[in-house]
Amino acid sequence: MSEFSPETRTERGDSTSKISMSVKITYTAFMAVLVPWYHHAYGAANFLWFCDVALMVTLVGLWTESKFLISTQAVAIVFPQLLWVADFFFNMSFGKPFVGLATYMFDPNLSLFVRGLSLFHGWMPFLLLWLVWRLGYDRNAWKAQIVICWIVLLTAFLVLPGPDSAAGNVNKVFGWGETTQTVMHPVAWLGIVMLAYPLLAYLPSHLVFTRLFSDNGTVRAVSVA
Repeated sequence: MSEFSPETRTERGDSTSKISMSVKITYTAFMAVLVPWYHHAYGAANFLWFCDVALMVTLVGLWTESKFLISTQAVAIVFPQLLWVADFFFNMSFGKPFVGLATYMFDPNLSLFVRGLSLFHGWMPFLLLWLVWRLGYDRNAWKAQIVICWIVLLTAFLVLPGPDSAAGNVNKVFGWGETTQTVMHPVAWLGIVMLAYPLLAYLPSHLVFTRLFSDNGTVRAVSVA
């Protein structure tokens, strides 16, 4: 019997799938709750947030086991979301924000259900790192993510009326805080934001992932010499 026959793979317990069905189903069930609730509460524009884009692209990437799709979203949000995690635990420990990314999680005016859904910011970066470890890192992903980033930012800037919309100041296209910045022309600010994401998040992430992960799964041996 050929060692590549279906019977042999079954006897050994091998599988062509690198992601278990339980992970795919659990993630899909979560999305089945989050997507309609977010759409009802904040409208379709809320899905222009990079973290929400990552949720949807990762759903497709999970089922197709696409190294490329998973890598784009790892580049996009792992580092920013790890900062969210640090801010969350800093706020929990000291009662004040570190950078302010997770401040809303301690707002008593928000229901526990809403804050519970938003906890995905805490586990999503670790899920993406695990998926990159399983599937490998696509070295073209960061370039593709820059294009995705610019499309999303331009769409938010052109479609949304401002930071007062139900979706808020999506990806900071109108200013750093929750109000429109008045220091410079809005287009100039948008240009800065369009450069900031690739330079401060995507390129550093790409360099780290290239060093840590192989292109077909597992972690590279990293020399400390």
